[in-house]
Amino acid sequence: MTRLRLRNLRNLAEVELRPSSGLNVFIGANGAGKTSLLEGLHLLAYGRSFRGRVRDGLVRTGQEALEVFAEWEVEGDAAPHRAGLRHSGARWEARLDGEPVSHLGELCAAFMGVTFEPGSHALVSGGGEPRRRFVDWGLFHVEQGFLPVWRRYSRALRQRNALLKSGAPAAQISAWDHELTSAGEELTRRRALYLDRLQERLSMVGAALAPGLGRMSLDFDAGWRRSSLSLADALAVARERDQALGHTSVGPHRADWRLRLEGKAGGEALSRGQAKLAALSCLFAQAADCAAERADWPVIALDDLASELDAAHRARVLAFLGETPAQVFITGTDALDGAVPELRVFHVERGVVAAT
Repeated sequence: MTRLRLRNLRNLAEVELRPSSGLNVFIGANGAGKTSLLEGLHLLAYGRSFRGRVRDGLVRTGQEALEVFAEWEVEGDAAPHRAGLRHSGARWEARLDGEPVSHLGELCAAFMGVTFEPGSHALVSGGGEPRRRFVDWGLFHVEQGFLPVWRRYSRALRQRNALLKSGAPAAQISAWDHELTSAGEELTRRRALYLDRLQERLSMVGAALAPGLGRMSLDFDAGWRRSSLSLADALAVARERDQALGHTSVGPHRADWRLRLEGKAGGEALSRGQAKLAALSCLFAQAADCAAERADWPVIALDDLASELDAAHRARVLAFLGETPAQVFITGTDALDGAVPELRVFHVERGVVAAT
C-alpha cells in the first residue's frame, strides 16, 4: 500500500500516510488512536470493524460518516489500485478503481489484509465461529469458486431452519436436504483441502516463531461424523432432534478445527503469550498461503504486538516479518527492540499521526 487516508474514524479527524513497503510502527500512549488506524485497514479488508458495528462509536463524534481511502500496487498491473469507503453506520458508499461498488465483498476481494487484535486469541482458545471465519476468509481469497458454494449452503440452511422453526412436516424439510447436502459436501471438501495445505506452511511458521511449543498441526471437524456418515445420512439421523430444537444441528455450519501442539501433548493450558504466538503462527501461515496462491502478500496489521511476548519471542516475530515481502503495520506504546530493515516509525498523539 502506497497511501492511506482516514477521516472521522473515532478520534482520527484526518490522517494521511505514505507507509513503507516493509514494517511500519505506530507508537503512542493508550487511547492515542493507534488501534483506530488498524480498524480503518480492517474495514476495507473485511467490511467491518473488529471492535463492533460501525454505528457503535466508530464514526467520530459530531460527524455524519467516516471515510477510508487506500492506494496500492500489484505486481504486473499497469496502474495502481484505489479503494474508497464512506460509512455512516446506517449506509455506506464505496468505489474501487473509480467504479461504484455494489457489495462490500468486492472491496474485500480486492484489498487483502490479515489483522491480529485482542480477539484473535479466539483462534486457539475460543469457540468455533472465529475459526470457521478464518478458514472461509482464506478460501474466499484463493479459490474463485468458493463464494457461490458458501452462499448456496447458507441459503439452504436458512430455508431449512425456517421450516424447522415453523414446525413444517418432514416432507417439506426433506426437500431442502438435497441442496444442503450438495453444497455442504463441496464446502467441506474445500475446507479440508485448505487446512491440509495450510498445515505445511504452519509447521514452518510455528518452528520460526515458537519452537518451544513443538510441531503445530490442525485437526479438522467437519460438523458431523464424516468418517462414518455422509452429510445426507447425518441430516436424516438428526431430523427428529432438529424438529424438536427448531434448527439444524449438524453440518458445515458447525465445523471447527483445533490446533494441536506437540510441546503441549498432555493438554497443559497455554499461557497468554503462548496462545498469542500460536494464533500469530496461524495468521502468518494464512498470509503466506495467500501470497503463494495469488503471488501477492496481504497487508499484515498487528495491534499491540509487544504485549504478552517476551523480548526473545518479539525478536522472533520481527525476524520472520523482516524476511517476508509483506507490508506490516504494528502498534505499540514503545519502540521496537533491535534493528529492523525498511522500518518507518510514526508517532500517534491525540488522534494526530506524524512520521518521526
